[in-house]
Amino acid sequence: MAGLAASGSNPDVDLLYDINGLAKDAPVWFDRVMEYVGEYGILLATVLLVLWCWLSVRKRGGEDAPSSVAALVWAPLAAGVAVLVNVPIRGFVERPRPFLQHEGLEVLVSGKTDYSFVSDHATITMAIAVGLFVANRKFGFFGIGLALLEGFCRVYMGVHYPTDVIGGFALGTAVALLLSPPAMALLTPLMKAIERSPRAGWLIRARGKSYDGQDTVLPGARKDTGAEERDLAA
Repeated sequence: MAGLAASGSNPDVDLLYDINGLAKDAPVWFDRVMEYVGEYGILLATVLLVLWCWLSVRKRGGEDAPSSVAALVWAPLAAGVAVLVNVPIRGFVERPRPFLQHEGLEVLVSGKTDYSFVSDHATITMAIAVGLFVANRKFGFFGIGLALLEGFCRVYMGVHYPTDVIGGFALGTAVALLLSPPAMALLTPLMKAIERSPRAGWLIRARGKSYDGQDTVLPGARKDTGAEERDLAA
């Protein structure tokens, strides 16, 4: 694959220069923003999206709360597994970073000395996004959008080929989906056990939420004042 990347007629290289060329024409401040967004910002936004989805799930409650939280727990775990799977892939392919083989690239991040294929950032964000999609489609679509933006940023920054990003997307998606059934089989009973815990149950369901997602009435609280007044009036 490294040999293919060295060819100027390779569409992968052509697209690399087209996207990275935008960095040369952009203002310096914009490149600095893209550097932070591509290196840290989108990863942070993806984690915050998972936390937001968790707050939404536990607030809504319902019978599917444990399975939904289990899917959210699996999302970052899938990203971790995918990164581990990527270790032997990188060692086998041994594809150098694009700026080591091609001149004239605008490299926004220095110190990248490891191999290029596949992109860890693309792998992590897509694995979390797909895991998030399993838990909640609306949040999952936002996560996939962030992952696509991450892939663009990595090429824009000059640290990855487009195929590095596509490979990361494929790896993250494969791990998140293929290992989801056994992961859910293990995590869902665990989440149900946590739900029954007096101390940790709030992690699965907001306090005061019943299994059908309705607000529960605390002991000693008045239920329906209007109904009682109508009874008295009668």
